[in-house]
Amino acid sequence: MRFEYKNIVVAIDGSEASEKAFNKALDIVKRNNAHMILAHVVDSRTFATAEAYDRTLADHADDYAKDLVDSYVENAKEVGISKISRCIEYGSPRVKIAKDIAATFQADLIICGATGMNAVERFLIGSVSESITRHATCDVLVIR
Repeated sequence: MRFEYKNIVVAIDGSEASEKAFNKALDIVKRNNAHMILAHVVDSRTFATAEAYDRTLADHADDYAKDLVDSYVENAKEVGISKISRCIEYGSPRVKIAKDIAATFQADLIICGATGMNAVERFLIGSVSESITRHATCDVLVIR
């Protein structure tokens, strides 16, 4: 009996590592005829203080998130994937991806890149991929 993944969350943040994760996810989603959930978490903590001086930061983050997810959706459609959902959340990627997004979509696999955009935070408190691996209730594939 062959095990197949049905709902695959792909964490994207625009980094080179998330691009590699997305490319690996394309193969896995196609092979399993799975539902692809493209998830981007706007880390609102990074601009919360600065927003007191520039209120357009949240709007820019929203626009970036929508454009980013839309571009990945188009790439997935080009290779023949049709079951695709967009997911844009706000908060900490560490918590949102492993707990909230995975639960909402009943994910049985999360795919993420080994490193993301925020090197300083990774140095201070660990990587998002490490946190996802530690807290997820489903399988996690970390792409190097």
